[in-house]
Amino acid sequence: MGRIYVVGTADTKGEEMAFLAGVIRAAGRSVATVDVGTRKPAIAADVPADIVAGHHAEGAAAVLGIDDRGTAVAGMSAAFAAFAETLRDVDGMIGLGGGGGTAIITAGMRRLPYGIPKVMVSTLASGDTAPYVGVSDIIMVPAVTDIAGLNGLSRVILHNAGQAIAGMSGSPAPIADDKPSLGLTMFGVTTACVTAIADKLRGDYDCMVFHATGTGGRTMEKLADSAMLAGVIDITTTEVCDFLLGGVLPATEDRFGAIARTGIPYVGSVGALDMVNFWAPDTVPAHYAGRTLYEHNPNVTLMRTSAEECARIGTWIAERLNLCGGPMRILIPEKGVSALDIEGGAFFDLDADAALFQALETTIQPTDKRRIIRLPLHINDSEFAEAAVAAFKEIA
Repeated sequence: MGRIYVVGTADTKGEEMAFLAGVIRAAGRSVATVDVGTRKPAIAADVPADIVAGHHAEGAAAVLGIDDRGTAVAGMSAAFAAFAETLRDVDGMIGLGGGGGTAIITAGMRRLPYGIPKVMVSTLASGDTAPYVGVSDIIMVPAVTDIAGLNGLSRVILHNAGQAIAGMSGSPAPIADDKPSLGLTMFGVTTACVTAIADKLRGDYDCMVFHATGTGGRTMEKLADSAMLAGVIDITTTEVCDFLLGGVLPATEDRFGAIARTGIPYVGSVGALDMVNFWAPDTVPAHYAGRTLYEHNPNVTLMRTSAEECARIGTWIAERLNLCGGPMRILIPEKGVSALDIEGGAFFDLDADAALFQALETTIQPTDKRRIIRLPLHINDSEFAEAAVAAFKEIA
């Protein structure tokens, strides 16, 4: 059995760290406290700050003894991230902090493998936590009061968090099976296709379906980079639209990067490239006035991509896929790329689709491993799902 690491800035949060460590020890778990502060500590931690700081690429001097707080926090964040990667006996990690401490501690948590329990008690937990959680499985717990000395409420919050991490780390999670894992991307408008593909492959693969909301694609590619996926069926590449056109669910510049780096078998398509995502209608940028919009729900508004935009999207995707040397098939559904892009549908636009398909075909560089295939089908036709499965089996 490993240890639960209790992490905080012992110069300002020492009392709370000691209390939290005591809760976890009382639950019968082994604990190691880690100081990620940059000034004189209030308690002696099992892993002092100078040891953590020494993991910085430029040494402890790049972290400690610096007057500028922003520079010190950035330096300790990098050092703790490197330190976390060295841990081999970690059963769980729990941190507590304000703005600086949350930034430092979650930088290390994001380096730990999926499945290792990670709990961050933070004064920032009720706001936008995306910069801290990223695509990891960190659980954010609101501190409610500031973490500035123990009080009646903070003791309850920290006690509950300590009990939670002790319980989560108590025994390994059951593994359903040992089949190789397969990554698939899905949006509501491609659900029929991806569900059918997963149903057909579930007998041989552990099918992991990722919601194509920006973080979904990044999570899938992180797993690919971590050698946790045997292949990818990337039906829904819509995150590229938001990345290039300013939507709210964007990919990053590194979309498809993991496919290039790993060379794992890849079947891709153009699912939901007919849309850009925004929040409520009044959040659509003014420069898109007059465009075709669809209210998915009161909080999500979809904008139809134009022919010019589709050509740009198709070119960008093709240029990225040209960097991938592994076995690859790109499937083009000629009769529509989403549930809205169908004859009679709100986003049906043959000219825009034609521009997308032409950009892909003219930019993709075919090789003996990389092929692009047109199909006279809609993306949600059962025959399209069958073609995607056949394509994957051919290259897997």
